[in-house]
Amino acid sequence: MRAIPLPRTKRARALAASCALAAAVAVFASTSQVTAAPSTAATAEKNSGEKPTIVLVHGAWADASSWNAVIGRLQRAGYTVYAPPNPLRGVSQDAETLASFVRTIPGPVVLVGHSYGGMVITNAAAKSDNVKALVYDDAYIPAEGETVFQINGAKPGSCVTAEPSTFLNLVPYPGGPAGDVDAYLKWAANGTYKGFQDCFASGVPTAQARLLAACQRPFAVSAGSEPSGAPAWESIPSWAVVGTTDHVIVPDEQRAMAQRANAHITEVEAGHLSLITRPDTVADVITSAAEAVRRP
Repeated sequence: MRAIPLPRTKRARALAASCALAAAVAVFASTSQVTAAPSTAATAEKNSGEKPTIVLVHGAWADASSWNAVIGRLQRAGYTVYAPPNPLRGVSQDAETLASFVRTIPGPVVLVGHSYGGMVITNAAAKSDNVKALVYDDAYIPAEGETVFQINGAKPGSCVTAEPSTFLNLVPYPGGPAGDVDAYLKWAANGTYKGFQDCFASGVPTAQARLLAACQRPFAVSAGSEPSGAPAWESIPSWAVVGTTDHVIVPDEQRAMAQRANAHITEVEAGHLSLITRPDTVADVITSAAEAVRRP
């Protein structure tokens, strides 16, 4: 499957190796808490009683490694952290997959979603009694019946509302609904689409942005039109990080959704990937949510 053609050069081989390393790191990040820290089940139960477990959910065109900088900060602060893979197949399916994972965790959970991950945590938390706080990072915070495509078009300025052929590589995948395809963001600018870096990875150094583009996980197009269910934020306290230069979910729309959810809002000068470019701020907001869960 080839979203971005690469020449057969040493540079291409190095890029492929970097992708493999990024994938390995993502797997380690999402499983290390099970196998390495805490070292025993008893310790894990003890830790979960002292602090909530934090579960981080990536969005479209990303993977769990996008959380690496935030994970490191939270682990150093003593939190048990998981970053399970988000299938990116559809809102209900992805939410059920996450909810099944969260239900295996003893004690309270803070559920954190970036971008499309916000759709997933909004629905998964409604199925998981141990979720005590929600954190949205440059994320969709949907009301019941809303879709990704609807939210993108609610206010002008999103870079992912152009003609699909201008900014997406569309690839069939086996086993999906009839006519559904996987969508990969193109690297190069094309017409009103300013390219992967300006649209999705604003503020990320070019070399790192190229790695993100090469290693991106595709988003099933049908997921963009699937309505969200009853929102968990109606009954669970929420926090939101709003990137003031986000080109994917425009800041005004992020603010409107966060205010509707009565979320604690933190604004940060960052594009769509504040979890990469401003990890201190994102980790601080997650910590604030976790501390609120711990207070009686």
